[in-house]
Amino acid sequence: MTTPMDVDQHATSHFYMRPVWRAAGGHVAGHSWLMTRISTKGNLSGPTKTFTHSPDQIPLLVTPFLRHPPYPPRRSIQSVADVAPMDNTAILRAGARDRGSSILAVLALPPLRELRRRARARAAAAMASRSDYSDLVILSAALLLLFARVTSSTIAEAGDSSAEGRRNDLIQDILREEAVARLEELGKVTDADNYLERTFLSPASKRARDLLCSWMEDAGLRTWVDQMGNVHGRVEGMNSSAEALLIGSHLDTVVDAGIFDGSLGVVCAISALKALNVSGRSKNLERPIEVIAFSDEEGVRFQTTFLGSAGIAGSLQSSVLQISDRSGVTLQDVLKLNSFEGTEESILQLKYDQRSVWGYIEVHIEQGPVLESLGLPLGVVKGIAGQTRLKVIVRGSQGHAGTVPMSMRKDPMAAAAELILLLENLCKNPDNFLSYDTNCQGFRGESLGGSLVCTVGEMSVWPGASNVIPGQAMSISYVTFTVDIRTINNMAREAIIFELSKQMYRSCEQRSVSCIIERKHDAEAVTCDPGLRSQLRTAAYSALKRVVGEIPDEVPFLMSGAGHDAMAMSHLSKVGMLFVRCRGGVSHSPMEYVLDDDVWFAGLAILEFLETNMAKL
Repeated sequence: MTTPMDVDQHATSHFYMRPVWRAAGGHVAGHSWLMTRISTKGNLSGPTKTFTHSPDQIPLLVTPFLRHPPYPPRRSIQSVADVAPMDNTAILRAGARDRGSSILAVLALPPLRELRRRARARAAAAMASRSDYSDLVILSAALLLLFARVTSSTIAEAGDSSAEGRRNDLIQDILREEAVARLEELGKVTDADNYLERTFLSPASKRARDLLCSWMEDAGLRTWVDQMGNVHGRVEGMNSSAEALLIGSHLDTVVDAGIFDGSLGVVCAISALKALNVSGRSKNLERPIEVIAFSDEEGVRFQTTFLGSAGIAGSLQSSVLQISDRSGVTLQDVLKLNSFEGTEESILQLKYDQRSVWGYIEVHIEQGPVLESLGLPLGVVKGIAGQTRLKVIVRGSQGHAGTVPMSMRKDPMAAAAELILLLENLCKNPDNFLSYDTNCQGFRGESLGGSLVCTVGEMSVWPGASNVIPGQAMSISYVTFTVDIRTINNMAREAIIFELSKQMYRSCEQRSVSCIIERKHDAEAVTCDPGLRSQLRTAAYSALKRVVGEIPDEVPFLMSGAGHDAMAMSHLSKVGMLFVRCRGGVSHSPMEYVLDDDVWFAGLAILEFLETNMAKL
């Protein structure tokens, strides 16, 4: 951008355009320009560069010279419209560089007849004895003054550009460098010596709560800890009584965890609100924004998930107070040991009023390989898979491994192996197995959209000896294994369970073994709100474009096979989720890793979401 230029008159009739500068990020760059002496015949002398104009215009010839300190503007204008009537337009390509590109300064010139009239009037009053060339001199001065008027507006633009550059640098420092440092710092807060473990209301959990409170306060948030150990940070915005946007994830970890699961979403949310605060824009928020770090999502200590978010959503039952950990300590005891009330009333008081909540969004690592395979750092979650856990017990007859002929065996291990393969084939190719009758309510396999996954995670065998056909007392052998079935379609999940159970019973009957299928756990699938999905997708795209320019692909929609706090929060409000790429799709492991730039992209996407949808800027 350029600064204003002044006109000086010397005894030798030289006219100078003082330096033209550009400020970029607080540094000076670019060329300056000098108008050379005008001779008595109206010609310009000295080394020049000519810009061609129409015949009725005075040639404007300039030459670059060494840089000088900038001068204050004579007068500032806001736009080209402030320059009087446009007849002839000269476009000057200034020598200033804007990150490698030239800057175009557009000059709107008044009609030359008017300029000449003014020049003659001034010449008659001030320089009557030199009327032979005073018109040209004064006209040149008028042109230079006009140029100064036009270019004075560009100094404001340069200042704005410089301020915007500083703001972007500051935002990058907060959303990238500081956020990454905080994730690493939080990853050192652990109850174990050689690995990361931070479970519900453990000593490390308390230290992490204190750390998060300090970061929230640094971001300008009002903080508190509720009766389930959830950490809250809130900014009220312009209307504290409006429905609030909640942004959250979890503070706890699994055993031998990575540093990004849960923590990434909390830190990125705090960083985005800090960026808004330091830029002075948090006061423009049209509704309250509240960050929540949930105390327990993983369920490691008490073998029950979503203690923190279920309490906020109002789906946590008071009977949960009586569950105990492996040491026999109840949840109620743990709460009281940590100075919480631990009563039924305190559990009920955790619930937020649905009328006070606008929506909930969560940023989380993908915990899968899809984004990495696509080469994209961010994806929008279209839904969270529902889950059913089964326990399958196969009973047969125990016998000696060397004396019972193969044709006479009732081997539960071989039967279990067949059932596991049956499960795998069903989940890989559901259309080959599903019967489309009334029991399936017209369900078709294509509606799964690739979201169906089935897993056998545990298996136990009795007696577990290499020379014994599995069995137990009374010569009744058994094998047990677990089945985990997940899909985004609740009806599809029920259809899969129905078909799987039917075929398992049939297979066991053919092998002369018995089969019992127990249903241990169910969680309904959650569909993310279409409006939030669209807004998060736009925000993610804008964040990527802001940093890397045009991106060739759309931000993808993904299905979440893992459970998240958003599942519990869906009982309270509409929910949306943003996934962040993680290396190799590895999670729940110290090998879990997210690129520093991807942390930045995630925080910037939240910032874009807030600025676009929550603020009046």
